Amino acid sequence: MKRQVLLIFFGLIHSVNAFSQCAMCRSTLENNISNGNVGIAAGINTGILYLLSLPYLAVMVLGYLWYKNSRRRIA
Repeated sequence: MKRQVLLIFFGLIHSVNAFSQCAMCRSTLENNISNGNVGIAAGINTGILYLLSLPYLAVMVLGYLWYKNSRRRIA
């Protein structure tokens, strides 16, 4: 159990940040960056990453609970 938690923890810590956005956001951010507003672009990219990570986290938790429940039925 500890090994699995540590493996997941280190996997999340060492994952590569994937910065992406929709076409409308990209054009707005490119315009802001050309005007010197870099902070807005970084904030929107961080927000997109937070929104993207929550569904994956929910699937991981549900998968873990399903796995734990199936192991309990076998034992």
